[in-house]
Amino acid sequence: MKDAALLEAVPASASAPRAKSAVTLTEHIVEILSDSGEGAQRCGQSLGAIAAKSGNGVWTVEIIPAEIQPPARSVAGASGNRVRLGAQRVSNGGDEADLVVSFNEQVLLGRLRDGEIKRGGTILLECMWRDDRDPRIARSYAETFARLVSEGYRVIEVPMEQECRQLVSDPRRGKNMFVLGMLCNLYSLDLGLGREQIAITFGKKEDKIIQSNVKLLEAGWNWAETNLDFKYRIPAQRASAPQVVVNGNTALALGILASGMDILAMYPITPATSASHYLSEVFEKVGGIVHQAEDEIAACAFALGASYAGRCAVTITSGPGYALKQEGIGLAVMAEVPLVVVNVQRGGPSTGQPTKGEQGDLMSAIFGSHGDAPKVVMAPAGIEDCFYAMITARKIAETFNMVVVVLSDANLATAQQPFARPTFSEDWLAPPVDQSTVPAGARPYDWDETTGLFRRFIPGQPRGMHTLTGLAHDRDSHVAYDSAINEEGIRHRSLKLAALQKTLKCPPVYGDEEGDLLVVGWGSTRGAIEEAVGKLRAEGHRIGALHLQFLHPMASGVGAILKRYKKVMTVEGNWSDRGEDSIIDAENRRYSALALLLRARYLVDVDCWSEVRGRPIKPGSIRAALSAKLQETEARP
Repeated sequence: MKDAALLEAVPASASAPRAKSAVTLTEHIVEILSDSGEGAQRCGQSLGAIAAKSGNGVWTVEIIPAEIQPPARSVAGASGNRVRLGAQRVSNGGDEADLVVSFNEQVLLGRLRDGEIKRGGTILLECMWRDDRDPRIARSYAETFARLVSEGYRVIEVPMEQECRQLVSDPRRGKNMFVLGMLCNLYSLDLGLGREQIAITFGKKEDKIIQSNVKLLEAGWNWAETNLDFKYRIPAQRASAPQVVVNGNTALALGILASGMDILAMYPITPATSASHYLSEVFEKVGGIVHQAEDEIAACAFALGASYAGRCAVTITSGPGYALKQEGIGLAVMAEVPLVVVNVQRGGPSTGQPTKGEQGDLMSAIFGSHGDAPKVVMAPAGIEDCFYAMITARKIAETFNMVVVVLSDANLATAQQPFARPTFSEDWLAPPVDQSTVPAGARPYDWDETTGLFRRFIPGQPRGMHTLTGLAHDRDSHVAYDSAINEEGIRHRSLKLAALQKTLKCPPVYGDEEGDLLVVGWGSTRGAIEEAVGKLRAEGHRIGALHLQFLHPMASGVGAILKRYKKVMTVEGNWSDRGEDSIIDAENRRYSALALLLRARYLVDVDCWSEVRGRPIKPGSIRAALSAKLQETEARP
């Protein structure tokens, strides 16, 4: 994606109340900010959906406060959405916002502090606070307004409260749709699509509520057309095939539906819960069950029991819940019962940052649990990947009788991006439960000597009765403490990972196939990494990017790719020590998770750069880190 650039001026629609030209851009980033409960998140989601339906590239990033009900007009209480709009496909939330709509001045301050708003950008600011009866509020507003202007921002006061009060008694419940109308006008989006989106958003409400919100939308559009002297147009490319616009959690839920898994057990936890919310509304229509357990341990046990009964169940959680599920996951490994576990990662440790994204759970996903407990670990890199990952996870879990851990994160969970509507295939679905008679002489754990695979016995199969526990066992599922038998079980459970690894295809390299620097990533960082790498290649650097979907096991060929570059480094959302700290040296530095894995497996000197600021890593930040590494590499003979 190119930097936002002015291309041409085009005439506004002939239907506009007065002549206004629209400046054509390749992309733009807009943020909508409010207090929690004022609907800025919904406004951003709707804007993203409208733009996507218009044919624009879209990526949204939700701005979520840490508390459920933070104080009004507080820096920490900022709630909203960032929407990156592009003329081409958009793969991440980008760098600084070009335009911001803010419902009060306080929610702006944290975004300014964190460098989220482009210096000199445009701010549309609710002006009701200038004349507030509380002199402290009025003074805060005036001081912040003056500061913004002095720092070079273009600040435009908007009487949102006043305009909305003409249509609704409680503007707090209407400003978001008024703002949506303003933004549809500013970005030359079809107002008809806006009306359609309101009908979808409020589809379960009374018709008068839908009509009220449509009037607010139209009022915002008209206000912007009459009072704002600028307008943008981002060229759209209509998709050749039907598209869907959903966030990562909804894509996970749709993937569960498509995979044929029909039991989800979970305990509500941020940021994973919305996946179960979606399934709880639709799962019953296809024979599925959503079970809300009393805690995370029970949720894992319920899913494990359902899988033991003949199907493959799924449980969804986040970091703290995943920690609680570890013993149940260990039971699934020992009993060799298929189970899919989704971990929508968030900041940690402990309860950490519930609403912020991080990639801190890779090591616990691979090596968590006591004893040797091999599991498959995979990580979707985008919204579309979230959908297909669930189909793949179910197939692997049932084929290999293993636990498959899918690592999403908060950055994917709430981000929206359009992708091609999947064409359903019956091959995605789980097979019927096997109730055929078990052949005479067959054993419950008749491990294949090469692959470790065996035919699973399903409860109810004639001649299939056997005892199943979490204790070490022999091929007949008899509890056995003999050292040789215990090692036999460990060996065959490990062989299954090797067998899967033989089937994996090495991911392609983005950019140069060999050169000065290879950047390796996983999960939600792909879009930002590839954007940064693309810009550096355009400057003439020999650089490539490799993104891993399977972290355990890794595909054959990864090691050979690493050795084709002078330097290799990972970019991750988990901690690595920084060389500028005086106490850090080569003997005590902690490496980020993937870097440590690559160094150990392939004996390559893999460096790392990471950021754990509770937000998606920006392509500009990655570009700066890679530029520094390239300067160091290219300076050497």
